[in-house]
Amino acid sequence: MRRRNNFRFQNADWKTVDSVELKARTKTFALRIIKLVGALPKSVEGRAIASQRVHCGTSVAANYRATCRARSKVEFIAKIGVVLEEADESLLWLELIVDAKLLSPKRVEPLLREAGELVAIMAASRKSAASNLKPAI
Repeated sequence: MRRRNNFRFQNADWKTVDSVELKARTKTFALRIIKLVGALPKSVEGRAIASQRVHCGTSVAANYRATCRARSKVEFIAKIGVVLEEADESLLWLELIVDAKLLSPKRVEPLLREAGELVAIMAASRKSAASNLKPAI
């Protein structure tokens, strides 16, 4: 029987967040990204960014779910690193949407904030897990 992991993390406000909450949060992030992509202009730029946004925005949720099924700390660290990369890439694409004036900053700001928080949570989680792997001297 497979054991389900329930990890606890600190969010940007130093509140404890568990893996169940982060699963829901990353899934909501993916759904919001899909909705945002639908609002992008149908220009060459808009279509190019839309493709990238859907991929990395939904990948945050998919890879986080895989992280929760990690069989070891080493596997957890590797998988949370992938989530961190995808969340950071999502942040970049959101910044480009604003900088290229494809959508208004007001419309993108809530997702920028959420992407930034997800990056911070995943980076802290990876760092914490990695420090727990080092042998005590």
